[in-house]
Amino acid sequence: MAFVTPTAEQLALYLDLPEINGDRADLLLQQAVALGETVVKPLPDQATAVVLSVAGRAYVNPQQVSYETIGPMSVQRPSGSGGLYLTKADKSALKSLAGRGGAFTVDPTPEGADPSPTYPVDDDYGPPLEYEPGWGWV
Repeated sequence: MAFVTPTAEQLALYLDLPEINGDRADLLLQQAVALGETVVKPLPDQATAVVLSVAGRAYVNPQQVSYETIGPMSVQRPSGSGGLYLTKADKSALKSLAGRGGAFTVDPTPEGADPSPTYPVDDDYGPPLEYEPGWGWV
């Protein structure tokens, strides 16, 4: 199943907004998908959460305002809480969803490898050994 871009309605639900500007939301979702594809292409099916997170950040705080005062009210947002960008966590989530970025093992042994020795074994080579009790093999 291929990745399906989230809709503006899904973004509104994600942000818990009763109304949303559909054209702006669609643009931000398309741009979030394009940003995600710079890390993993094609995007995995489960990348919807990352795309919604990226687009949601940009929708709520497009100018990356960190402190705002209007009359007696003021609000301070964490730095880097707006604009359209991928965080380090977003990038690692995309890689993880795509099955990349984890530890793995490479076995260089060929499929048809035989564990027996490759050199010729000659039973008559070397001195004959006999076991003598108390002395061992002599």
